[in-house]
Amino acid sequence: MTRRAWLHGLAAAIISAAPALAETAPNDVVFADGAVEASLTGAPGDPGEGARVMTTAALGNCVACHQIDAMPDVEFPGDIGPALDGAADRWSEAQLRGIVIDAKHTFPDSFMPGMYKTSGFIRPGDGYTGKASDGDPPPILTAAQVEDVVAYLLTLTD
Repeated sequence: MTRRAWLHGLAAAIISAAPALAETAPNDVVFADGAVEASLTGAPGDPGEGARVMTTAALGNCVACHQIDAMPDVEFPGDIGPALDGAADRWSEAQLRGIVIDAKHTFPDSFMPGMYKTSGFIRPGDGYTGKASDGDPPPILTAAQVEDVVAYLLTLTD
């Protein structure tokens, strides 16, 4: 391998790793009146991927609690949380990001779990073992998934 090819490969690796290096860690998120102005990744989210995250039980599973008319194929949507139709008309991008990351900063009595939160829990469990966790649990969603969900929510207008 020539030195030039090696340098091109190194440059490509650094460029492709940059978004991961730019991610804001859960404990470093800055809230202002419940809103989070700065993107967690520095890159725009993918609305299509956000819709997938919202309807996948092993990921966000937002539809377990929220109804979304734009998703008519979802069977048995929940009604614990507010309907998300028109979410982009009710909240700004920064407010939506803050709500997805940790809704309790906007709605203190909310049942919604913090999707990008790793600390501040009272004795979190270790999976389904019946034992306390040794450390902070991982966030429910990754930074990129939060941005994807926010991007999808921004498509929901009245």
